[in-house]
Amino acid sequence: MIWVLEDPRAGTAAQALGIAERLGLPFRRVPLRFGPLAGIPWPWPTLAGLADRSAFTPPWPSLVISAGRRSAPVARWLRGRGAKTVHCMRPGLGAAGFDLLVIGAHDRPAPASNLLVIQGAAHRLTPEALARAPDGFPKLAALPRPIVTLLLGGPVRAEGMEPALAARIATQAAGLGASLLVTASRRTGAAATEAVADALKNVPHVLYPWGGHGANPYGAMLALADILVVTGDSISMLSEALMTTAPILVADPGGLGPRHQSVTESLVAAGLAARLGEAVPPPRATRDETARIAAEIRARGWA
Repeated sequence: MIWVLEDPRAGTAAQALGIAERLGLPFRRVPLRFGPLAGIPWPWPTLAGLADRSAFTPPWPSLVISAGRRSAPVARWLRGRGAKTVHCMRPGLGAAGFDLLVIGAHDRPAPASNLLVIQGAAHRLTPEALARAPDGFPKLAALPRPIVTLLLGGPVRAEGMEPALAARIATQAAGLGASLLVTASRRTGAAATEAVADALKNVPHVLYPWGGHGANPYGAMLALADILVVTGDSISMLSEALMTTAPILVADPGGLGPRHQSVTESLVAAGLAARLGEAVPPPRATRDETARIAAEIRARGWA
């Protein structure tokens, strides 16, 4: 039996869930409800950070997949009951206490026998879902080529990008192709989204705002892109962009800390992206890191 320790933060949980889904085997989702002790960097395996431990009863799993620092001592506690452990993101203390650690190259992890280094992060987007995504959006596919897709976020620790900056990024992106597909996130903010709409009023485009009505065209926008412009605040969006063959240009939405800046640096150094304003890189092979993690788990005989 496989257990997925599901962090309350959707982006963190998606990493563990994405790996489990790629294994193609039944698994149990174990939602984690953290209490006040979860903030302690526990140096030993423990359930002390949990507000609810009712799910933690035998029979114990043979494989545990987790993500995020707060779930790390819980996964190690289950390892003490015979489970193999696959953990995404830096676990804090006790890194040696996992069977496989999956850490992004941007975190510059020290070499270790239990380490698998990936670009970006694991996620739930699959090649099959990406290929099907445009089917429900024929109007997007009919736009003039080349299509530039802009995945717009915002400052990491704030809500609301500076409207003038958002408009400038949209204008730069529009200059790269014949039409533009834009999706905004919660961090973009209403004012910046309106500024983008105003900047593109004379450009063939479709803008899907945060919380927009109807089916979300995010997957179709990824799949249809001839060029992708992605703001560097979202490791998830950058990782999902790698699933396409479109050249990737990373835009700075302002307010990026050192860790998010290192994500862009890592992708540029690996030849997987360039910064917006630089020459558009050539098309590349898809980079499906979640599939690579699943293959590593199978190779080790854990699934």
